[in-house]
Amino acid sequence: MAHVQTDVLYTREYHEDAINLGKPEAFPYYPATAFGATAFEEIKTAYKQGYTYIRTNNPDRHVLEGLMTKLEAPGMDDADSAVLSSGMAAITATCAALLQKGDHILSNRCLYGETIELFDLFFGKLGVETTYVDFSDLGAVKAALKPNTKMIYTEICANPTIDLVDLPALVTIAKDAGALLVVDNTFCSPLSIRPLEWGADIVINSLTKFLSGHSDILLGAVTANRELIHKIYDFSLFMGSPADPFPAFQMIRALESAPMRIERQMYNAAKLAAYFETDPRIVKVNHPSVESFRQRDIAKKLWKDDEKITGMMSVEFCTENDAKIDAFMKRLKFVHYAPTLGGMRTTMSHPVTSSHNTTPDDVRRAMGITPALMRISVGIENIDDLIEDFRQAFAELE
Repeated sequence: MAHVQTDVLYTREYHEDAINLGKPEAFPYYPATAFGATAFEEIKTAYKQGYTYIRTNNPDRHVLEGLMTKLEAPGMDDADSAVLSSGMAAITATCAALLQKGDHILSNRCLYGETIELFDLFFGKLGVETTYVDFSDLGAVKAALKPNTKMIYTEICANPTIDLVDLPALVTIAKDAGALLVVDNTFCSPLSIRPLEWGADIVINSLTKFLSGHSDILLGAVTANRELIHKIYDFSLFMGSPADPFPAFQMIRALESAPMRIERQMYNAAKLAAYFETDPRIVKVNHPSVESFRQRDIAKKLWKDDEKITGMMSVEFCTENDAKIDAFMKRLKFVHYAPTLGGMRTTMSHPVTSSHNTTPDDVRRAMGITPALMRISVGIENIDDLIEDFRQAFAELE
């Protein structure tokens, strides 16, 4: 009999041969940093199957990658996904794996701020040039192409103005130029639109946002054909950025309710946007479902149902007065400020004091971002309660 110091290390008694062990109602959490083996043949088999060391692979991450492929690329046999530690890790690994010194990125000028910083401050130092263009001007996009353009990068809905891109037109431009079209789908999610089905090459999601929905997970995902994903995933291993098992475990659970949550958020956003259109305290509504939206024609091309576009919007108040906007925020009962989006509770952010606080005022205004603009991430509350909360608080703007 071994001593107690040894027994506590090696005694693991459980019903290993139980018929239903592999059929738990909730997928298990596998925190182990490594999986052992007892013989050389078993070791070789384990390396072929993939479960050896946590950074290389993990059951929770593997299951989540399969779920993301089902969501973004249903029916596409060659598609695969990589799940990384954050949305920015997904963007960084994608670009680093597929670009090299001397390459050119043609990017939409309306992007998440840290994506722009990544292109300028990191890839710029490595000799990758980036040109920013207003992608609503397809002529400008074509004119900005270069012989060394290897990637065209955009979001479906821009932050915070919700500017759209003509996805079919961009697909054609990218293919004619021999460039990869990379689409960040975070603001819409695959429950709204699947860029790969339209012909995009790579789609990125910050799982932290709508797909998580619970405001407690930090993850990102890349979905593309297997050849591209293999390159991106291999690079992510050297970056040390594959997802940790615990957030992957949490995300598997979150995705089970994602269709119900996100559909409710998109529905609520369309109804709330319709109300904002009628309220005199709101001078502009940025949501693709309203007829006043400046890219309404593109919205109709990309979506058949106005209530299944996005849970994100922004609105411009009738005043830029800080004191009045502050009083409005304090009067709200449910809606509140939070520097994130996609959660089940409706939140707001003020771009001028957050995401675009370092941008010169004249440049912000040219982008449609004024001190009166508020970005709103719509939650799953009862829509009548949401409308009433905004209605009663708007009295402070008068």
